[in-house]
Amino acid sequence: MPETPLKGWNHTPAVPLEVSPFFQWPLRPMRMLAWVWQSWFLISERLIVVGIACVSFYWFQPPLEVTRTLGFDWIAQMFVRNLALMTFVAGGLHLYFYTFTQQGQRLKYDPRPLMKNGKQFTLGGQIRDNMFWTLASGVTIWTAYEVLMFWAMANGYAPMLTWAANPVWFVALFVVIPIWESFYFYWIHRFLHIPFFYKHVHALHHRNINVGPWSGLSMHPVEHVIFLGSVLVHWVVAAHPIHILYHLQYYTLTAATTHTGFEGLIVKDENRLKLGTFHHQMHHRYFECNYGSLELPWDKWFGSFHDGTQAADAKIKERRKRMTGG
Repeated sequence: MPETPLKGWNHTPAVPLEVSPFFQWPLRPMRMLAWVWQSWFLISERLIVVGIACVSFYWFQPPLEVTRTLGFDWIAQMFVRNLALMTFVAGGLHLYFYTFTQQGQRLKYDPRPLMKNGKQFTLGGQIRDNMFWTLASGVTIWTAYEVLMFWAMANGYAPMLTWAANPVWFVALFVVIPIWESFYFYWIHRFLHIPFFYKHVHALHHRNINVGPWSGLSMHPVEHVIFLGSVLVHWVVAAHPIHILYHLQYYTLTAATTHTGFEGLIVKDENRLKLGTFHHQMHHRYFECNYGSLELPWDKWFGSFHDGTQAADAKIKERRKRMTGG
């Protein structure tokens, strides 16, 4: 019997939402293979970001020996590259979906338009506010982490991985990084929902109840430092410079794509590129649910999983009442 989807949405995917089949019992090998295939091929955010990282490394990244000594010129080069990448991805998606409305309302989760005005926004409007925090704070801190990691690698402070030394792990690390992201994101996200940190830091991101591409990286600078601090794992886990680029580009660029507000990009009447996740879209509307991703089932294990059904919605509302004392 099909589950009853939620009301008040323009589009909902098939519900109930399910976590990765790697954490479902009994294990179904074919579903597991299909999950991996759909996460990476034929075209996916992850594969696209791998391509962007390769292009960045071979054509737009200063040589490692140059980064041994801090210098304005090579740091500025990386900042401009990152500024261009974020503007192209978030700006391009915004133009396609919201300015030119090339897809209309098809696959759009929330029926409402983005807010043009609002006193909660720093610059008076949602899009201007989101762009400011994304570019002024997000891109700056993203670049700072890259500078730190490349400087550390060049000076031997962070371990270096090469293709020649371990080609299998070199490739596997591209797969492991999104899994690490899922683990890391859940725990820092729960931390940021502690009332003190929510009020003073995370609330800036949650100004966006209805999200757009510029919303993903629109955060308080303290949250940017915490969120992008995931890359510091490579002070312990050896990586190649291309992995550092991929790691931070995956975090920043997919923040834009997953907050698009649309389930995917339609080409010839089919969803050819999966983008925004309904799982996280519900977090922005309902707040105290779906802190993590579907990759690792932390929300299911800790009782904060909203699977998109009315039954789950009732449970989440009851949970919220208990948390807030009614």
